[in-house]
Amino acid sequence: MSPERPFQLTFLPFDGFSNMVLASAVEPLRAACDISGNALFRWQVATLGGQSVRSSSGMQLRADTALEEIERADALVIVAGYGVREQAEPPQVRAAMRTAARRADSLMGLDMGAWIMAASGLLHGRRATVHWYELDAFAETFLQVDVVADSYVVDRDRQSAGSATSAMSLILELIRDRAGDALAHDVSTLFVYDTAEARRADSGALSPRLGRAVRWMLKYIEEPLPLAAVSMHAGVSLRSLDRMFHRELGVSAGEYYRRLRLTQARSLAIETSMPTHEIAARTGFGSAATLARAFKVQFGSTISELRRGTRV
Repeated sequence: MSPERPFQLTFLPFDGFSNMVLASAVEPLRAACDISGNALFRWQVATLGGQSVRSSSGMQLRADTALEEIERADALVIVAGYGVREQAEPPQVRAAMRTAARRADSLMGLDMGAWIMAASGLLHGRRATVHWYELDAFAETFLQVDVVADSYVVDRDRQSAGSATSAMSLILELIRDRAGDALAHDVSTLFVYDTAEARRADSGALSPRLGRAVRWMLKYIEEPLPLAAVSMHAGVSLRSLDRMFHRELGVSAGEYYRRLRLTQARSLAIETSMPTHEIAARTGFGSAATLARAFKVQFGSTISELRRGTRV
């Protein structure tokens, strides 16, 4: 295959975006051009107003241009992460997104990018996904979106992926569509060592039964299930469940469940102004004091210290 012109992508990162997600999308495009010897893809970074943005790890990214100055793109790629709820709220953001969408042939949301798209009315009646940790909240917030737990989703001119691995898979699909299976395979082998273990899971990360167990844990964050109930839903014995967690994730099932709840508590601490006792209730801890102790051990800081550090 030899496309007549380069496929033009405009990446639109928001503050709090993941460096890993962005790199997992851009680097395969670079590799496809290098390996093929052709300028199959061209890309640029745009932001609202042309301002620099900071990643979730604090790295600053300078924009090539302002979103408002983009005249056309084959794909507008929205990359969002922490802070997405607040970022999607302003009417001017939603208006800018709708205007930009009219100038792009397709929209792609990476990590929490689909949240921005949905809030801007760009996913009505469409299938979409976000980072697996926020999947339930996404479904509850946007009832007009057909939310699915797939690694990535392609619904005509609307595409979405929820993690760095999924973002790379979605970009490899784009490379395959534009330049064929051989090039997509050559690019993938530069970044992914595809073991038999990885191929077992649809997402490339977890085996099916373990993935089912994790989804049940995520569904019951507020009222944690007994591990026996989790193992029953996963279709394995309690002992086998624990062995799966140790083998694939390196921790016990109970420890992993606890980490999920604490990670949700951390997200609520960053994204909302909920008092600690309410966060504790939302994440299955018996009291604010119990949450505070576990939070300090897990993250090395208190919720108050975390909030002071993220609101500067």
